[in-house]
Amino acid sequence: MIDFDAYVKYSRPGPRYTSYPTALEFSGDFSYESYINELKNRDKTRPLSLYFHLPFCRSACYFCGCNVIYTSKEDKKERYIGYLERELEILSSHLDTTSPVLQLHFGGGTPTFFSAAQLDKIIKLIKAKFTNFSEDAEISCEIDPRFLNEDQIKVLTSHGFNRISYGVQDFDEKVQAEIHRIQPYEITQNAVNLARRYGIKSINMDLIYGLPYQSLESFKNTLKMALTLSPDRLAIFNYAHVPWIKKSMRKFDETTLPSPKTKLEILKFTAGFLTQNGYKMIGMDHFAKPDDELFKALNDGTLHRNFQGYTTKGGADLIGVGVTSIGELKRHYAQNFKDLDEYENAIDAGRLPYSRGVYLSDEDLLRKAVIMSLMANFTLDIKAIEREFGVSFKEHFKAELDELKNLSEFVQITDDRLIVNETGAMLIRNIAMCFDEYMVKFKDSKNSFSKTI
Repeated sequence: MIDFDAYVKYSRPGPRYTSYPTALEFSGDFSYESYINELKNRDKTRPLSLYFHLPFCRSACYFCGCNVIYTSKEDKKERYIGYLERELEILSSHLDTTSPVLQLHFGGGTPTFFSAAQLDKIIKLIKAKFTNFSEDAEISCEIDPRFLNEDQIKVLTSHGFNRISYGVQDFDEKVQAEIHRIQPYEITQNAVNLARRYGIKSINMDLIYGLPYQSLESFKNTLKMALTLSPDRLAIFNYAHVPWIKKSMRKFDETTLPSPKTKLEILKFTAGFLTQNGYKMIGMDHFAKPDDELFKALNDGTLHRNFQGYTTKGGADLIGVGVTSIGELKRHYAQNFKDLDEYENAIDAGRLPYSRGVYLSDEDLLRKAVIMSLMANFTLDIKAIEREFGVSFKEHFKAELDELKNLSEFVQITDDRLIVNETGAMLIRNIAMCFDEYMVKFKDSKNSFSKTI
């Protein structure tokens, strides 16, 4: 049983931990030469996970925190495909592309802003370089239902795409108008039906609470409408209002944002409603049907978290391709240029468009293992950490465990395990922060991260 009265007291700025160290630690100190050396000398027995960033959108959704480029020009998309092809050519000269590929994910932007023919071309370019796709590879695409047609679904499914994530956010017309994303229910319904008709087995739907003009009643309606489409997974995100980073968010009248009390009521209803309707909580903001592999992985303690969200495909090296993409090998994170001109200039010079990153120290690796286990599985095998890293957990993390006492009502610690209870799962970012040695730099900062609640 989730204790929401206890939960509400702990709202503070904090990372979402799609990585550790977080992107705020990325810099040029991890040099291009070091990055190339890491690619060349990676452990070739490790499989690959591929992320491709397709950055274009026709217009701005004001709530969006993603790295996007707004355009209606067809030639920009064709030009970008040309640069993706050249980036892949350079990448394959530094990276062994014969390793098994466990994952391929298209993010954006709006990947289906590219035409069916363009998507077909991009996928063929990828498969020409990466020829060893696993039979059970997870091949997925983020889709704006407003930009999807049958030809695109045909192309995706013909190339083995088996997961789709639909951006919905909210079905309320007033909320849609305010966030600059008009998307009637029928459009989403048609997109879901189309995917089902072509054999897509796993459909995720993204919703956001905390948007302007949302109320408990309006979000109840959105949830009920969403469930009529029977998604296999639901991601219910807390809107991160960061207008100091994203200028489009300044368009909102902040007095129209729901209060913390209302957001808590929405969250409380959401958790109960989805549970009553057969979904189980996965991670801090995901819900899945009990027969979904994410739920099975959570029960087995094998769920993982990376820049693509929660996944069952752990132990893979993530390779990011395209403007602003982030890659992750065992010892580093690496991000491409965010600016399209800088991205193109690097490729024109025969270099990968690497911009910044971070090399992980032994201490980083230890803390990453702790934080990512907590974020993904709400539990930590203390003995396994001690064996892998050769530390006495309670001695090494004495100060962190003292800090964790402030959250003791949510955490049980034995000699063998650290276990987070159901309420603590909703506060998992707060719990993970106790083990983040970089957080001391941000303890007085209000503009580095979104709030945890």
